[in-house]
Amino acid sequence: MRTKSVGKKKINIVTLGCSKNVYDSEVLMGQLQANGKEVVHEDRGDIVVINTCGFIDNAKEESINTILEYVEAKNRGEVEKVFVTGCLSERYKPDLVREIPDVDQYFGTRDLPILLKHLGADYKHELVGERMTTTPKHYAYLKIAEGCDRPCSFCAIPLMRGKNISTPIENLVIEAEKLAKKGVKELILIAQDLTYYGLDLYKKRALGDLLLRLVKVEGIEWIRLHYAFPTGFPEDVLEIIKNEPKVCNYIDIPLQHINSDILKAMKRGTTHEKTNALLDKFREKVPDMAIRTTLIVGFPGETEEKFQEMKEWVRTQRFDRLGCFTYSHEENTTAFVLEDDVPQEVKEARVEEIMELQSQISWEKNQEKIGKTFRCIFDRKEGNYFVGRTEFDSPDVDNTVLVPAENTYLSIGEFADIKITSAEEFDLYGELV
Repeated sequence: MRTKSVGKKKINIVTLGCSKNVYDSEVLMGQLQANGKEVVHEDRGDIVVINTCGFIDNAKEESINTILEYVEAKNRGEVEKVFVTGCLSERYKPDLVREIPDVDQYFGTRDLPILLKHLGADYKHELVGERMTTTPKHYAYLKIAEGCDRPCSFCAIPLMRGKNISTPIENLVIEAEKLAKKGVKELILIAQDLTYYGLDLYKKRALGDLLLRLVKVEGIEWIRLHYAFPTGFPEDVLEIIKNEPKVCNYIDIPLQHINSDILKAMKRGTTHEKTNALLDKFREKVPDMAIRTTLIVGFPGETEEKFQEMKEWVRTQRFDRLGCFTYSHEENTTAFVLEDDVPQEVKEARVEEIMELQSQISWEKNQEKIGKTFRCIFDRKEGNYFVGRTEFDSPDVDNTVLVPAENTYLSIGEFADIKITSAEEFDLYGELV
């Protein structure tokens, strides 16, 4: 057993799950730092705070395994205390307290002030926009709202995150200005549903108003939109994407399925026809826009015929970016009363079919880029390549641009014009112009 330090305790924040959790961890770390605490992200520490995900089975399993790993470290004397926060503990706190009692305390998604108290810190209201970012210094997530008012039958997020609460535009502008002063050039706007932004505060969809304020922030060069809900999409946003150079020609719009019966059972508020009409409008208004979507296969009632409808739709729509997931039967969601009637091996085979098809589409689209020049931002150097992205690519989830490092030097976090010389399914290779 190691000797306990009598000095300052180091607090280690461990983040699991999505970019919203990354943001929450950064806010927690900013608060701790402002209280004079020594804080690290996913490093060694005397006290561990695990920010968990509870969205689907795989994420829950990863969160539980991480908790157990740190509880064992605590029992070996390698850490002093283990705290658990985030979606898993919001959703399953009584079960977790019973099953893993060696955790010192469990907190929910909106318990930040209480968690800080247990860490010997006070919640500082004046720290609007102050965060300790964990992403590379040139890009950062900007969470514009918390929670969700949508009724999607498969989704447990409202159970964990509550109703939609938008952050006022003024606060977000302050946050963006502070990030820009730290060297952030790219803002990635996130929420459970970007398109719902402002309805609670301003009695109207105000994403367009927010974008028009953010493009004026000096130092910010790219603004990217993630997680836009298709139903009720505010069309003024398309005009802004088209006319404002700082707003990337990119949108992440999780469509989930295309069969009208499945969409109805999912409570998505749309149909096959309405979805296609929306995509047509996107392409008409912003012809160069890259559209990213995510799909769910194996939802209750998804027959082979309904799956083939989705597969043919993917083939026809030729999305620029696409992710696909197997349906997870989540307790307390309204879909839980439906029979989970698609076998797991069928779900997984359907994911493979969709992703194989998308891989071919992505390869074909990337071939069209050969010989063209794109403005890219460079995130890192990896092996013999500088790794960057075009405005059509979000970090970690989309395509990358690889430039050989032998005879070229590129600054990390800086923009450069790159001519594409060759392409694979998800990687573009290029040279400095």
